[in-house]
Amino acid sequence: MLTSGPFDWTSDSLHNLDERGLRRARRTIEPLSGGRCRLRNSADPEAILWNFAGNDYLGLAEDSRVLAAAQSALSESGTGSRASALVTGRTIWHERLESRLAEFKQCEAALLFPTGYAANVGTICGLVGNDDVVLCDRLNHASLVDGCRLSGATLRVYPHNDLTIVERELRKAASARRRLIVTDSLFSMDGDAARLADLACLAEEHNAMLLVDEAHATGLFSERGTGLLEAAGVKLPHVLAVGTLSKALGGQGGFVTGPQSVIDWLWNSARTQMFSTALTPAACAGAVTAIDIIEQEPQRRRWVLEQSAQLIAELRKQGWTIPENTCGPIIPLLIGEPGPTLELADQLQNQGCLTAAIRPPTVPHKTSRLRISLSWAHQEDGVNALRSALKRCQGR
Repeated sequence: MLTSGPFDWTSDSLHNLDERGLRRARRTIEPLSGGRCRLRNSADPEAILWNFAGNDYLGLAEDSRVLAAAQSALSESGTGSRASALVTGRTIWHERLESRLAEFKQCEAALLFPTGYAANVGTICGLVGNDDVVLCDRLNHASLVDGCRLSGATLRVYPHNDLTIVERELRKAASARRRLIVTDSLFSMDGDAARLADLACLAEEHNAMLLVDEAHATGLFSERGTGLLEAAGVKLPHVLAVGTLSKALGGQGGFVTGPQSVIDWLWNSARTQMFSTALTPAACAGAVTAIDIIEQEPQRRRWVLEQSAQLIAELRKQGWTIPENTCGPIIPLLIGEPGPTLELADQLQNQGCLTAAIRPPTVPHKTSRLRISLSWAHQEDGVNALRSALKRCQGR
């Protein structure tokens, strides 16, 4: 006879997710060259799909030069860093990457983290605590939200890009020990940009810190590809820029750049960095080469942004709902409910295009969407395949 156990509640909870169309299933993806992939646990495991669900915006995850740099470091230093950076895990490869990131972002110093999530949580918790106030955009990435909550600071969530509320909250927090404004630069679910120049002015006026997550913008925006901060004319030494190596740089890991004193403080206080094994040397070496390519080959980012703008305009004419200020490689098609969103994702998959069905709690209720991500690797064949598939889904 079966008896009840302490984990029985999970079955009921999973059933509840099933009924609402919110249960996530694990699947196995085999990355292929040229912006393609194979979905192993599908009805047709041999089918090759265009991968519009990833974040390899510049196609650098498969670039032979990035691979060669990573393989060289792998041969010299092994598969792992063997310890946290604070102990013995910071190798010459980590030092080179931190120096290269600081140069690229035109800041005094940089600090590496095992992931972009760890960079956000560790940095925020290292900057503010119980006696402080942190202001967080409502549409910020979960890692920023979690960092704000875990910091212990008084959290003020402001409506998306509403600087009137930001200013009001800064004035109310005038007596706090520290004030921190936290925002994405390019928002991961709507594909629109923060009002960075205005936020920087407010931060300076109220002597507040400004932390900007450039995860989806690094490598794509500004003349040099550093991100939206430079594109907006914000002087990076006066703000902290967080980023990831796992999107346009094609690798894995996170970082923060800023004044030397702040980076030194985070080295001594950011727990997600202090108590995590350091990035692999291979990841660091690959990222250094990826930065070099971003600087040397601006045609990659220009092509992605041009294709994105053209595709957004075309899809709006077809009748698809796309947020008004979407401006980069992330193109969300707003559907509404989880069921129709999953159905559309299945239709596109059957036509050879893999997209991301984004549902609550990742996005607010009634705003389920397909998120399409363009990559240099797709080139015209991939983008044209997506155009045709979307037209067929509308019966056009």
